[in-house]
Amino acid sequence: MVDMKCEGCVNAVENKLQTVNGVKMVEMDLGSQVVRVLGSSPVKTMTEALEQTGRNARLIGQGVPEDFLVSAVAEFKSPEIFGVVRFAQLNMELSRIEANFSGLSRGKHSWTVNEYVDLTRDAASIGKPLGDLGTLEVTERRSFFASVKQKRIVVDLIGRSVVVYGTEDKSDGGLTAAVIARSAGVGENYKKICTCDGTIIWESSNKDFVTCKV
Repeated sequence: MVDMKCEGCVNAVENKLQTVNGVKMVEMDLGSQVVRVLGSSPVKTMTEALEQTGRNARLIGQGVPEDFLVSAVAEFKSPEIFGVVRFAQLNMELSRIEANFSGLSRGKHSWTVNEYVDLTRDAASIGKPLGDLGTLEVTERRSFFASVKQKRIVVDLIGRSVVVYGTEDKSDGGLTAAVIARSAGVGENYKKICTCDGTIIWESSNKDFVTCKV
């Protein structure tokens, strides 16, 4: 989604995207502020191009929403670490995982799917790991992660939890955790992260997560 207020905004955004290598087609919807792009350009390249027009842009998702069989989401809101993890079933063999995090220290962090959703003691009360999600490599305080996993069935993850560890060593007990809940498909339904700012989960970007102390 792109912040657009008039036809001038629409023209500026469309003209900018058409200069990006790999972009084949651009569809604009001023009413919903949605920009659909068909092409092979990296998301980061298109986002940077949009921001050069002076407008904020948020990734709703990649792919065709109808192609996602099941979707799920986990939202992190610890005192120091904020983030959203999205799971989308592409087919019976493949699932896509996207994550935005703010507050993680630089370096490599393991993250896993765990058996329980008891967050009374955050990552200390969610049971043992059931599956490894790989490694989050953080090069700056705000980070984006995307991956396609084989033999990962999203519907089996719903009702479990995601835990992020301080390092690659999973014996550290975990930094923070979040519940995996069923969600509408990418861009199909608007869900609030916070009613005070009106940001919706599928619109979230790194800039939506600001670390603060209470």
